[in-house]
Amino acid sequence: MTKLSHTQTIILSRAAQNEDRIALPLPESLRGGAAAKVVGAMLAKGFLEEVDADMRRGEPVWRETGDGHGVTLVATDAGLAAIGIESADANTAPAGAADAPTEEPAPKARTPREGTKQATLIAMLRAPDGATIEEIMAATNWQSHTVRGAMSGALKKKLSLDVTSEKVEDRGRVYKLPAA
Repeated sequence: MTKLSHTQTIILSRAAQNEDRIALPLPESLRGGAAAKVVGAMLAKGFLEEVDADMRRGEPVWRETGDGHGVTLVATDAGLAAIGIESADANTAPAGAADAPTEEPAPKARTPREGTKQATLIAMLRAPDGATIEEIMAATNWQSHTVRGAMSGALKKKLSLDVTSEKVEDRGRVYKLPAA
């Protein structure tokens, strides 16, 4: 299933409750540039589409076209599918819509760039003897709290690396990474 923001989910849920799938009005808290940005992203992803508003029936207008006509926003089959609702008229889905993958692709593995301080940190931790905080501070010109933060945040959380530490006599606490 596609990952949606809370606001996008609200917009599509409201549209799904309308027989004609009109996605207006937008949430009260969404105004101006923020509304344009959210709607623009949803149009780009194909979750919403702009259609001519039938002003005689009192359909809400998203924007005016400049020639006296208005445009409203309507949830597409893809938009309803994004919130887990299968369209009742799935047989009229646009060509290729059924071919779209239903699973999100796996996230790309993060790899550090060469020649950065983070790459230096990883190389030091992968050395057979590992590295101490002081050695890393000297090599990167970082302060101790930055070294610890990089190990816990960038290496452990973002890169999912297994940083280990052990107390070594005459050296203090030594941090290591398994060899690549």
